[in-house]
Order: sequence, then C-alpha cells, then structure tokens
Amino acid sequence: MTESIVAQGDGIYTIDTGFMRPGLVASHLLRAGDEAVLIDVGVARSAPVLLQALRNLALPLENIKAVIVTHVHLDHAGGAGVLLSHLPEARLIVHPRGARHMIDPARLNASATSVYGEQTMHTLFGELKPVPAERVVIAEDGFRYSFSQRELQFIDTPGHARHHLCVIDRTSRSLFTGDAFGLSYRCFDSNHGEHIVPTTTPTQFDPDAYHRTIDRILACAPRQLFLAHFGRLVDVERAATRLHREIDYYVDCAQKAGVLPGDRLQQLTQLLFARLVDSLREQRCTLGEAEIHDLMQMDMNLNAQGLLHWFDRRFDRPQRDSKKET
Repeated sequence: MTESIVAQGDGIYTIDTGFMRPGLVASHLLRAGDEAVLIDVGVARSAPVLLQALRNLALPLENIKAVIVTHVHLDHAGGAGVLLSHLPEARLIVHPRGARHMIDPARLNASATSVYGEQTMHTLFGELKPVPAERVVIAEDGFRYSFSQRELQFIDTPGHARHHLCVIDRTSRSLFTGDAFGLSYRCFDSNHGEHIVPTTTPTQFDPDAYHRTIDRILACAPRQLFLAHFGRLVDVERAATRLHREIDYYVDCAQKAGVLPGDRLQQLTQLLFARLVDSLREQRCTLGEAEIHDLMQMDMNLNAQGLLHWFDRRFDRPQRDSKKET
C-alpha cells in the first residue's frame, strides 16, 4: 500500500488527496466485496490522485457505486464533477441544501473565490465541473444507502455548514464526519493523544448547532471517527469534550474581537493561534511555533473569518472583513 493510502481495516481506506500538503485533506473509500464508495473527494485537482488510488487498489472504475460529499465546500466536493465523469456507475449523494450547487456550481465557485481569491482558486482548486442532475441523490436526515450488502445511514449535522451530513457505517461502527467534528492533524499527535480543534470556516458557523451535532455524533456510539482533516480518530469522547470547550472559547473570542477597532481579522487570528499553541504545548507537541504557524496559518485565518461572519450576522453588524454567504 502506498504511503498516500492507509488501510484502516473493515474495508476502509484513508486516501490523501494531495491538496496543498500531505496530511491535510483526506478522502475515504469503503469497500464491500468488489464494490466501493468514496466519501469526500477533495478539490478538482485531486481527481487524478483518487483515480490512481483506485488503480492501486485494483478497483475497476465501474465498481465505484457512489461519491458521497459531506458538504459542498471545495476541499470536500470540488472534485465530484470531474470524478463522476470517470465513474460510469456512480451517483453523487449530497445534502438537500448542497445538491443545487453540485448541479450548477457557479455560485459555489463565486463564493469560494471571494474567500480564497481568484489566483488561489485557479492554482490550487481547479475548475469545477457540474454534476448531471439525473446522477444526484439527495440524502435527507435518516436516508439509507446500500451497496454490496453494506448499509450506510446519513444524518443531518449542521454547525460547520447548514449543508452538512455525516455517514454512519454500522458494519465497522464508524462515522465519517467531514468537518462536523473539527479537524485533527496527525502531525500534532503525541503520547498524550490526538489533538483536535473546531473548524469554523465561513460562512455558516453556528455554535449552538455545532454543539448539538457533536452530541448527536456521540449518541451514535461510534467506535471510531474518520475526519476529512485528517483520517481516523479513536478517542471520541475526549475529543468531543475538547471541541465543546473550544467552541465556547471561540465564541467568546469572536464577541471580544468583533467590537475592536482596526483589523479585527488579524487580531482574532492571533488570538486563535495563541490558543492553538497553548493547547499543543499541553499536548506535549514538540513542533516549534514557526512550524505550527506554517501548518495552521490558513486554518486559523479561515476560522477567524467564519467567527467574524457569525458575530456580524448574530449582532446585525456591517460585515467589514468577513465574506458573503453562499
């Protein structure tokens, strides 16, 4: 098995999509017999990586029965249209609020461009390809999907985004969380366990819904979680406790930074980064502050943008430095 494909047991594989750096964005493949599905597929430029992974796993393209996107942010769903053009038997399974953006990605592309900038969109994300409407399956809360006698259940999980769903695999007692359970990069793991932080990317962060989603995921009693950022997480209850605490801290920071004069985004980003460094020191992470900054600069900036957008919307303030909602 190549380094970019990790066999997790129970027919589950974590595939590094190769976006920006190793260990940043994962796709997950579930295999049952000769059939398989993909959960989250990275950006459009990730499609060749995933197609090569299928070849490495000796999976014929016609045996991929579904591409599932937990939500339509581009690092999860941007490659769906490109991939489906190579997968003749696959259908796209998506949240009801996200389906229209997969069929006509123009507004999604414009919104993402407003966050990342046109040059980054072109260089890193690639061109979005529409998904034919007849190939789209809408997954309402409680929707079930079976392939090769393996059944998946879908649950509505807002908080990070209103168009977010999670996928339960009862066979392995696994739950695929997309961004609904934060991000946990393996480079920060230590003998004190797995590190985790919320992801509050623009533009639909909702702290109350986020708390409810975490509790709902816990109520499913999963043995393990699979995060798009990044891979398997096993200490579920400890991670949930930390996420609840961090969401409350983030909200408190947003309320303080939201009324500050000057560059609120820069000030809030610095607050979040300081909190991150402190938590990693508690975790006994040995990486230096400069390396942590390089690894997490984008995430902390996006988290700050999302928090300010929430603050301005929540308190009906002019949105000075957060982005337009999709």
